[in-house]
Amino acid sequence: MRNEVDMTDAIGVLCLDTAFTKNPGHIRNPATFDFPVVYEVVRGATPRRVVTEADPALLRPFVDAARKLESEGVAAITAACGFLVIFQAQLADAVRVPLFSSSLIQLPMVHRMLAADRTVGLLVARKESLTHRHLAAIGGESVPVRVAGMSEHPEFREVVLEGRRTELDAERLGREVLDEVTELAAHNPDMGALVIECTDLVPYAHAIRSRIGLPVFDIVTLTEMVHNTLCRKPFR
Repeated sequence: MRNEVDMTDAIGVLCLDTAFTKNPGHIRNPATFDFPVVYEVVRGATPRRVVTEADPALLRPFVDAARKLESEGVAAITAACGFLVIFQAQLADAVRVPLFSSSLIQLPMVHRMLAADRTVGLLVARKESLTHRHLAAIGGESVPVRVAGMSEHPEFREVVLEGRRTELDAERLGREVLDEVTELAAHNPDMGALVIECTDLVPYAHAIRSRIGLPVFDIVTLTEMVHNTLCRKPFR
């Protein structure tokens, strides 16, 4: 229960309205973190409305959800869909705790870590949905990116994007993910790192890193970094 959580050490998570299995490594699986997380589902915020349509009517309910989490005392707020980056400025302005809507916020930082002739790979839910507006929302519009999307893979499309089933075949999705990133890396030897936009793919970050041999950034790496800034401990 929320009243049993130490909110001063908790990260609030804005969630889409989905029902499929969330495996360890997913931001919506509490076992992913060694600190408290508090979830707030925005009803009606389906992957179709967020990813495919970028529906502006969703801004108000996400603002309301963020303010609710803030009122409950969370130390910071994140979200369970990288495409919410399009609302980053408005959501951050709506609260007085740190709010990071997407793993894509890491994109400019990752780019600056790499040599000038290197690009940054992006693994996204739906390639066609990633627009200049999404990248401009975090100052990443000038970053040289190489983008791969998952929408043509049947397990991902049917379960995550279309919600036809609630039982996710984790092994099948894992094969789809590795097929996609392997092709992305093979066609882009100048790629120096990968940022996973889609929170549903983070359970495969270890396998991705092993397959392509590059640094992998995602919503979990970002959430853990932010949490560490809020819960500093004395050095001994």
